[in-house]
Amino acid sequence: MNISEKILSQKIGREVIPGEIIEVDVDLAMSHDGTSPPAIKTFEKISDKVWDNEKIVIVFDHNVPANTIGSAEFQKVARNFIKTQGIKNHYIHGEGICHQVLPEKGHVEPGKIIVGADSHTCTYGAFGAFSTGMGATDLAMVYATGKTWFMVPESFKIEVEGNLNPGITSKDLILNIIGEIGIAGATYKTAEFCGETIDNLDVESRMTMTNMAIEMGAKNGIMEPNQSTIEYVCERTGKTKDQLNILKSDKDSIYEKEFLFNVDDMEAQIACPNDVDNVKPLSQVAGTHIDQGFIGSCTNGRLSDLAQAAAVLEGKQVHDDVRLIIIPASKEIYQKAMDLGYIKTFLDAGAMVSNPGCGPCLGGHMGVLSEGETSISSTNRNFKGRMGDPNSSVYLANAGVVAASAISGFIENPDNL
Repeated sequence: MNISEKILSQKIGREVIPGEIIEVDVDLAMSHDGTSPPAIKTFEKISDKVWDNEKIVIVFDHNVPANTIGSAEFQKVARNFIKTQGIKNHYIHGEGICHQVLPEKGHVEPGKIIVGADSHTCTYGAFGAFSTGMGATDLAMVYATGKTWFMVPESFKIEVEGNLNPGITSKDLILNIIGEIGIAGATYKTAEFCGETIDNLDVESRMTMTNMAIEMGAKNGIMEPNQSTIEYVCERTGKTKDQLNILKSDKDSIYEKEFLFNVDDMEAQIACPNDVDNVKPLSQVAGTHIDQGFIGSCTNGRLSDLAQAAAVLEGKQVHDDVRLIIIPASKEIYQKAMDLGYIKTFLDAGAMVSNPGCGPCLGGHMGVLSEGETSISSTNRNFKGRMGDPNSSVYLANAGVVAASAISGFIENPDNL
């Protein structure tokens, strides 16, 4: 059995079979300021008390601070729910993006089943958890009962070998994989990442990989925890390794498909408008005019991303025709970036730095694109209208490429600077 099947089997007390429908107990349920109110509305029709006020986490991150009357009302509904239900774990004062905050605050562990009313909940698979997104109505049932149902997914084994070249990151790797498999190529499958390259990735890089598993349609992305991941979880949860439920795939696990990628010669990858699988090497799109750059999001707003951007921006200036927006993924990351001098570097270069949150990623807050504008972004989606006007365009790249492009005014290889 593979790691996902083992987690699900453990939960129901017997071996599961891909394709069967099972009901499982949930270990953790999450919603944010955008999805909490519709979940609450449905919940209140079926129950007056949540199943466990310590296993629900609510984070305000999508529109923080509230930018419209509507978002303010949504947050008001969620705050009232937190108080009336006594929700113990809530982060509503700008602590950061849910998918960064939950691991930071020790809510994520290997072997857990985690659901959230956000499609990028699959991020937590980087820690060896079975983690997936769901709709607000489904989450309402979880809030009421602590249970949900899954069809046990078939699994794809995605093995990666080789060494990433300097300046090439796991963002480039996952874009390359999505370009090969396609945006619907792994629909309702488990995307299990493995191999020597994955084993050697740090925690932040691994989170980027599983975060974007949904962009090829996967039900969940998952990895066996490596040593750095185990150390991170132990530090954040206060538990020892022996107290964690670390599961690994059997050597004879059965997969529906197996893929092998080699990264030795891979250059930076760019997802071009308007699909995440429209991926091309940087050299093929270099020179494309941009109006805005954005570094942030639950995909690439972490400290390593800010470090990569700061190294490119140090002593340079953002092009006069470009707006560069930088948003750390959490308050903790923001504070570390300040201590390391990254924020000063960004401001000196002419970038705009905003409080932790999702920002322009969803096209609703702090950096919306107008008609005909083009952005290069470290985010996870570039669908038509994703970051603003339907006639705007979004290219996806790693943080270093975004920073270099903001300096040049067009998509640029950082090596050229």
